[in-house]
Amino acid sequence: MSQPNSKTGPLILGLTGSIGMGKSTAARMFADLGVPVFDADAEVHRLQGPGGALLGPIEAAFPGTTGPDGVWRRKLGGLVFGHPAELARLEAIVHPAVHAARGQFLAQHSNAPLVVFDIPLLFEKGLVNEVDRVAVVSVPPHIQRERVMARAGMTEEKFAAIRTAQLPDSEKRARADYVIDSSGPLEQTRKTVVKLVASLRG
Repeated sequence: MSQPNSKTGPLILGLTGSIGMGKSTAARMFADLGVPVFDADAEVHRLQGPGGALLGPIEAAFPGTTGPDGVWRRKLGGLVFGHPAELARLEAIVHPAVHAARGQFLAQHSNAPLVVFDIPLLFEKGLVNEVDRVAVVSVPPHIQRERVMARAGMTEEKFAAIRTAQLPDSEKRARADYVIDSSGPLEQTRKTVVKLVASLRG
């Protein structure tokens, strides 16, 4: 990952973590502390939602996958997941738009000392060089499994497929600058985030 240098603008913290690790909860904690947070998943939902800028290009590439309420995620997912070439076509539409949105976000918060890029696949998509530091939210495997399998509609097969698509947690922790353990009480995780924010702002 790139190290902070003489660049102007905020320190950019990349926040990531595998499914069920508590990354979204940690992101809300950063936001509660007044740190601007760019949520990559939320931006994708906005771009693919009603009136979203990507509806036209996605419909052109994958006819019949959009409607008045936006992208029909189940139908589009059925076409791309498990089909690398089709997934690459979709990502070629989505990723540049999200990249542009990140740039706009950074410009809007250029005077902030610290911003967070909440990017689930930060390592997997090669986006590490877009941030100055990386924090990984992590829990032991048995807690991850417990959390994920409690989700509606989750199956062992789905969980296995998701884990296959994500870098192992141990590797993420090894490559991160900071590890946020979210296996304990929420207040414990909050204290970790508060301490990290104070350190990075300082």
